[in-house]
Amino acid sequence: MTSVARKSASKTDRAPAPPGPLGTSPVAFLRAFRRDRMRLFLDAQRRFGDIVRFRVGPKWLYLVLDPEAVQRVLQENHRNYDKRSAGYGKLKLALGDGLLTSEGEFWRRQRRIVQPAFHRDRLHQFGAVMTQATLAMLERWREPAQQREPVDVAAEMMRLTLEIIGTTMFSTNLGSDSRRLGELMTTAIEYINERITTWTAAFDFPEKLPTVKNRRFRQALRAGNQMVREVIEARRRSGTDHGDLLSMLMQMRDEETGEWMTDQQLRDEIITIFAAGHETTANALAWCWYLLSRNPAVGRKLREELDRVLGGRVPTADDLPRLTYTAMVVKETMRLYPPAWVISRNAVGDDVLGGFHIAAGSVVLVSPYVTHRHLRFWENPEGFDPERFVGDRLAALPRYVYFPFGGGPRMCIGTGFAMMEAQLILATVAQRHELHLLPGESVEPEPLVTLRPRHGVMALVQARS
Repeated sequence: MTSVARKSASKTDRAPAPPGPLGTSPVAFLRAFRRDRMRLFLDAQRRFGDIVRFRVGPKWLYLVLDPEAVQRVLQENHRNYDKRSAGYGKLKLALGDGLLTSEGEFWRRQRRIVQPAFHRDRLHQFGAVMTQATLAMLERWREPAQQREPVDVAAEMMRLTLEIIGTTMFSTNLGSDSRRLGELMTTAIEYINERITTWTAAFDFPEKLPTVKNRRFRQALRAGNQMVREVIEARRRSGTDHGDLLSMLMQMRDEETGEWMTDQQLRDEIITIFAAGHETTANALAWCWYLLSRNPAVGRKLREELDRVLGGRVPTADDLPRLTYTAMVVKETMRLYPPAWVISRNAVGDDVLGGFHIAAGSVVLVSPYVTHRHLRFWENPEGFDPERFVGDRLAALPRYVYFPFGGGPRMCIGTGFAMMEAQLILATVAQRHELHLLPGESVEPEPLVTLRPRHGVMALVQARS
């Protein structure tokens, strides 16, 4: 053992274990986790601090909430915290070895190939797709607005972002079938959600058992895979560059080896981008409309900026640098309701976080939802205040006090796409309409793989004069 390794080992040996509810049985933990996992984590921080240890069956689970410790997990010592956890293993069943779930050198190679497709200059060409799809949605809203009938804003945002990712990914090749693919992937992801977040996660029943849910999952996955393979094969035969994400991915080579992606690798990246790329933005926007309805002063300030900058015309990607308050509204929404509300990692080796020993082979959870509410860093953390993001107000705080897209080398590759999409949709809708929650409407978070409004967001649409 080298001197550096001996020093590291002695440091972990001396560090104490974190505090936690050690008298709680694994069954009691799983019951509390299923009942209200966000409250469980918020209460754990209040009772035990920023590093909390839970016993879950034969394993330890560490909840890591201090920004500096989060930075060590996601960035500084990220090679010690991989994605070989049970949750990501389940996601692989649907997504394959895409960027979200792959590991090691294979992931690094895929990242090198895919990264150029998400360059800012390439993404700007999709701005018009986003606004045109939003305008088409507003046409669908015309009758409900006139009839004073409520719309489920959460469902509408999901439909809208699905149309956008279908068009930007497949151009006109898939057409109306993009909705069918979205339905198939929704079926698959909801199955994975249940396998990860309910009591079945503790028993890990094989997916090959002939249950109704298992069969439905396999059928949806087979149908989705077939659709994507047909599109890839047709595109390869035609050799036509459609200027969409699929064409970009097919043209990209590994800059180190010169290799292209195989059809299987293309399938995995397409399914990953398609599945993750519409649901996360849709959920963020649903929460955004909820918060704007609850905070009319913020809505007025947002519309003032839109009127001043746009003067009634449709926004474009070039307008975004001047729509600063619009961006602040999106950022503050994702502080309160980050789509990826919790991020899991597997500890490869022993480590020390926040002065506490982290055991190899344990599950490590970091939670943007909880850290974004940390009383040490956020004043009135439950309040909706976009002004938190004015200028460099966050510059004095630790880097990982705010991380809605994760961080480090595994930071979401679609961050730029998602931010552009959310801002353009918000600007296009808010300059023309106001959304008002139904009287007495209660909106409850549903913390699955992503953070959804459990029963949607029912609102009345009011056209601005």
